[in-house]
Amino acid sequence: MKIDPDGLRAPYLQLADALRARIEAGEFPPGRKVPSQTELEQETGLSRNTVKKALDVLKNESLLITAPGRGLFVAERQDNQPT
Repeated sequence: MKIDPDGLRAPYLQLADALRARIEAGEFPPGRKVPSQTELEQETGLSRNTVKKALDVLKNESLLITAPGRGLFVAERQDNQPT
């Protein structure tokens, strides 16, 4: 996953976009665990805070849910969510 730290769009939004695209493409289907914050930091080279902000964006969009003690998972699609 390529993030342009000097791009016009903030790096956390680029990461959120990339993860959203992977979810929408079915790479991370509903109910599947997504890479941990640490794994995403290592994969992208972004700071912990930047990765957390990106994950928070997706949680606010109800694309990700937290399972305490287990990690972040792709939320099941609701009937009113676009496919």
